[in-house]
Amino acid sequence: MYIEALGGPYAGVGSIVALCDTNATRMSYYAKVLDAAGAPAPATYGADRFDRLLHEQQPDAVVVTSPDHTHAGYVVAALDAGCDVVVEKPLTTTLDAARAIADAARTATGRLVMTFNYRYSPRNSALRQVIADGAIGSVTSLHFEWVLDTVHGADYFRRWHRHKDRSGGLLVHKSSHHFDLVNWWIDDVPATVYAAGGLRFYGSDNAAARGLGPRPARSTGDPSAADDPFALDLLRDDQLRSLYYDAEADDGYLRDQDVFGPGVTIEDNAAVLVTYAAGAVLSYSLNAHSPWEGYRVSVNGTQGRVELEVVERGFVLPAGAAGVVNRPAIDPSVAPDSPLAANIGNIRPAGQRLLVQRHWEAAREVAIPAGDGAHGGGDSQLLDDVFRPGAGPDPLRRRAGYVDGLRAVAVGLAANASMETGTAVRIADLGLPMGTTGSG
Repeated sequence: MYIEALGGPYAGVGSIVALCDTNATRMSYYAKVLDAAGAPAPATYGADRFDRLLHEQQPDAVVVTSPDHTHAGYVVAALDAGCDVVVEKPLTTTLDAARAIADAARTATGRLVMTFNYRYSPRNSALRQVIADGAIGSVTSLHFEWVLDTVHGADYFRRWHRHKDRSGGLLVHKSSHHFDLVNWWIDDVPATVYAAGGLRFYGSDNAAARGLGPRPARSTGDPSAADDPFALDLLRDDQLRSLYYDAEADDGYLRDQDVFGPGVTIEDNAAVLVTYAAGAVLSYSLNAHSPWEGYRVSVNGTQGRVELEVVERGFVLPAGAAGVVNRPAIDPSVAPDSPLAANIGNIRPAGQRLLVQRHWEAAREVAIPAGDGAHGGGDSQLLDDVFRPGAGPDPLRRRAGYVDGLRAVAVGLAANASMETGTAVRIADLGLPMGTTGSG
């Protein structure tokens, strides 16, 4: 996203001077993307030469999109070098790393920007506006359910995300988006967290319990992959082939591991209870093997209730089924399926609805502005704030900084700790700067 932006519509804002990665083949791929856009060729550095990059290139800003467990090293080094830093969620995966980032950000001359693109989705901004306008009074409780389908959800279990020491698990990697939305919607600070969850569908133990037979360790090149809806054949997609299959010799990373293979250490089902400083309570649930994808949010207040329902994909069919020509897009919020594949016989069509109902009144629907592009139209607006900061008003305070990142990841880290101990965790005990209610 960032490479295409700086090689295209934001080329006049800045240029990419260097790429840093563990994999030379992937850097070469994106150097060609920039060349095709007429952008200057970037210098390339291995991951172990990041300090040298900072010294030789002296960049104004560093964009961190590496695996989650590596974020802190890059963020801290770049801040210490005086750079602005743009970092993808989650901010990091461990408490020690979060403290290191917080310490660096406090004294940094550069700014740290968290890219919480879901804030910019028009439907999520509309919900924030309803609450901020006082339409339902003071918030007392929320319920937030997010379901990932058997294409998008499964993909976390074939990539590096399947290892909790690399991703922090889905409550850190994925749910940081969702916890940030809640923190932002109600403009409050999380106080205590209790969580329960486990690996209930993916992984070798669950496969054996359901009677699944032997499976290949990876999909690509295996004849059975053609008929396996959980398989990902890297050779059937030119970009996946170029970025992963052709790059395996560099670092040995396999993008197409079996989701029912051994070694999965993250949860695929989780429930979290969060209390907030001003008194609201959140009940949150995440499922990674749903037949449809989307989310439901209900917010109760002293004067009524607001409900947001989003269907990003109503169902998925395997390649070869009626009306399905190609494999479904992995993430429907980034690359929606064709209208034909998305709506054949579908009584749960993709869509969104925001309802407000005050006490003693009928419900009314709130119009959601149209948004084009990935993540509900949020990515393009996020890029404006990243590359043209301060260019326009921000009445909903969608621009996120390091404290917002800490607030979101703190809930995920506390949830992981709670699942380990079976007890509630006080956010204050984590020793992270959380700011105050009304400061988000």
